[in-house]
Amino acid sequence: MTEQHHPRHAAEPAPETASGSAPDTAPEGEIQAPDAASVAALDTAGGAMRPSAVPVSAQSGAVPGGPDSVLRRIFTGSGIVSVLAVLLALILGGLLIASTDKQVGATAGYLFARPSDFFSAVWSAATRSYVALFQGSVFNPRGSGIGGQFAPLLETLTIATPLITAGLGVALAFRAGLFNIGAQGQIIMAGILASWVGFALHLPMGLHLLLVLLAGIAGGALWGGLVGLLKARTGAHEVIVTIMFNYIALYLVRYLLDTPAFQRPGETTPISPVLDPSAVYPQILGSQYRLHLGFLLAIAATVFVWWLLNRSTIGFEFRAVGANPKAALTAGINVPRATILVMAIAGGLAGLSGVAQVAGTEKVLTDGVAATYGFDAITVALLGRSTPWGTFAAGVLFGAFRAGAVQMQIQTGTPIDIVLVVQSLIVLFIAAPPLVRAIFGLNPRKKKAAPAGKSPQAATTGGAA
Repeated sequence: MTEQHHPRHAAEPAPETASGSAPDTAPEGEIQAPDAASVAALDTAGGAMRPSAVPVSAQSGAVPGGPDSVLRRIFTGSGIVSVLAVLLALILGGLLIASTDKQVGATAGYLFARPSDFFSAVWSAATRSYVALFQGSVFNPRGSGIGGQFAPLLETLTIATPLITAGLGVALAFRAGLFNIGAQGQIIMAGILASWVGFALHLPMGLHLLLVLLAGIAGGALWGGLVGLLKARTGAHEVIVTIMFNYIALYLVRYLLDTPAFQRPGETTPISPVLDPSAVYPQILGSQYRLHLGFLLAIAATVFVWWLLNRSTIGFEFRAVGANPKAALTAGINVPRATILVMAIAGGLAGLSGVAQVAGTEKVLTDGVAATYGFDAITVALLGRSTPWGTFAAGVLFGAFRAGAVQMQIQTGTPIDIVLVVQSLIVLFIAAPPLVRAIFGLNPRKKKAAPAGKSPQAATTGGAA
């Protein structure tokens, strides 16, 4: 290949460097065109080897588009780890289901004689249960009409509503470096105030529901804000304080339900009067389905948390405090104020779950108003990687588990506790992302160390380009 240089320097051979390439300096005031040796040096990150016809990305085994391509981010990011954690949990849950199946036990007696019968029975036991779970939570082909077929999905969204809002409260605190274990107590306090406004006051429709909603949010925000205040002023650990506040809220609601102010007249059981019709959430798709306005509020809350964390100044302060409180304090951020505020907002989000319970599904207040939503919200936030939309998706998934577990037990006899096992396995795998990546071979490719005397950019694949 004939090398072409600037006419002024055609008779002067370019001096070579130790790598065999022309120097990259040009006379002052002139721009030197890259020659073939320079191009070869670029292609081989130093010119030590002759360029190959195979692209550099293909030689290194990288995903097309480089180390920062969309495909690499998808298959090595935290989102795919969450998906694979759920998949692993379902696989292990299926094996557990198969281990208790009678047909599997019968075929295991002659496993080595006819192994196909055994594996067929394992597959059949697991798939039957999961198909029943799907039919009870998403789509039932035996339902009457479109409404009956998609009724399980609507029930899933109804159950997911308090999980989503409580999970957002836990996730928001996580992003600020705080462990909000008190969503259970915040739901209860919101239920107490919202229910009292709902059955004790008699107001016009619209105004009454608005006051119920505000009372519930205020109850949760107060219960969470107190934890933030104690954390900021005294240094009390939020985990211990929130756990104690859970017990205080539980015994407070039990006490109140035995008082004339909250106990239903003529009843001896701890249950409140029914909320006024003007104080309950309207059903979105009619009275034949339980899906109510609270689900739309859960979507709005997800959008709000996304905006708060990614588009607002106070959200930036929350994330800065969560990343490094000392650095945030040095940068001029009021860390105590941020601690109090983030716990108050987290409590208010959990308070939406309490309102959804008393004004959406139950219409009354009982000592089981929070069920286990507050504790399940921790799992939802972990599965969602403490991101707003990830938490939303995790809440829907756990709502599907709850809605479909009953149908799974009815159709196949599989215990509902299997769903709890699957949820626990999800938490286990979420807590060990390197294990999940190793099982599926998704460990990020390590960068090669830069040779002595060369920049790191030149030593990496495509760095010279």
